[in-house]
Amino acid sequence: MLDEIYRFILPYLPPQLRIAVAALPDSLLAQLEELRLKPEAPVLCRFRDNEAFLGMNGHCYQSCSEGKALLLTQADIQKTVLLLADSSIYAWEDELRRGYITLPGGHRAGLCGRAVLEQGHIRTLKDISSINIRIARPALDCALPLLPQLLDSQARPFSTLLVSPPRAGKTTLLRDIARLLSDGCTAAPCRVGIADERSELAAMRQGMPQLPVGLRTDVLDGCLKAEAMQLLLRSMSPDVLVTDEIGRAEDAVAIDDAAHAGVSVIASAHGYDEEDVSRRPVLAGLLSSGAFQRIVVLSRKKGPGTVERICVPDSKWGRWTYVSCAGSDYDCSKLCIGGAARSSQTATAPLPADGCGAGTSGIDA
Repeated sequence: MLDEIYRFILPYLPPQLRIAVAALPDSLLAQLEELRLKPEAPVLCRFRDNEAFLGMNGHCYQSCSEGKALLLTQADIQKTVLLLADSSIYAWEDELRRGYITLPGGHRAGLCGRAVLEQGHIRTLKDISSINIRIARPALDCALPLLPQLLDSQARPFSTLLVSPPRAGKTTLLRDIARLLSDGCTAAPCRVGIADERSELAAMRQGMPQLPVGLRTDVLDGCLKAEAMQLLLRSMSPDVLVTDEIGRAEDAVAIDDAAHAGVSVIASAHGYDEEDVSRRPVLAGLLSSGAFQRIVVLSRKKGPGTVERICVPDSKWGRWTYVSCAGSDYDCSKLCIGGAARSSQTATAPLPADGCGAGTSGIDA
């Protein structure tokens, strides 16, 4: 990971910031998740479990009042934007319109500024006022212990909804599920289609995925996820559709279409638990219709990607059944590291008789 930061992050930073980040101890660089930049404001580093202001000497300070934090000028911000855009703002206008630029390695720079409108829609951004450089940390095989719980008795994937608050690992886990299914790591390989509206799953850059999504995976990037799912269904004959952060009415229509076509959907949604998402009309409709057979609830309780529980929407809406390991050799305490498995409940689908090894550990969001 340190090599990734040196190769794919430092070259896009203005000189004084590049020097300061390079001076950070390796132990801090290994935990770095975000660099947040603003003109005439201290540089904020967000690490896995805390945040601090960056100093020129590679030290971090809890308070910017100490007077040692690195301040960037408006010229530094403009220089950073030019570096991120490879000195060609026009070439990246589509990405700017969506508020980010994807970097090599799958890292991403989120941007805020003044929106330039055309017929009521954002055409591009100018006068950039904030930059958030997010460090991508793909965690290969992080979904391996979870995946057997998401397959039926014929090893076909259940349609599954991953639920978590921000920065709890759902996108990382979703990406690895897509890769494992595509490459046939636990069962027969699947044709996977990814509807990647925000370029967060595959992190496409100039037609190439920057993050591992599998050999049999097709990616439709930068398109509204509902439209992307419909196009993938028509053109790529997927076995599984994967998409991130569903919630619009048109998303529900596309997911229903996939279900009627016999295609599994694995998606994510923001929320704290199954009860939280069930109170949202669009998601409530999908759950009550049986569009999803599994819900995986995640948290950061023991690090990003902590699996709190796996539950099944009951046919009688408003009730839940929890996946149990009763009668199985699989150790749910390894999988549900955020909370004890609910062994008093009855599983509604067969579980594999053998486990996958270690349980889910820290997954970076």
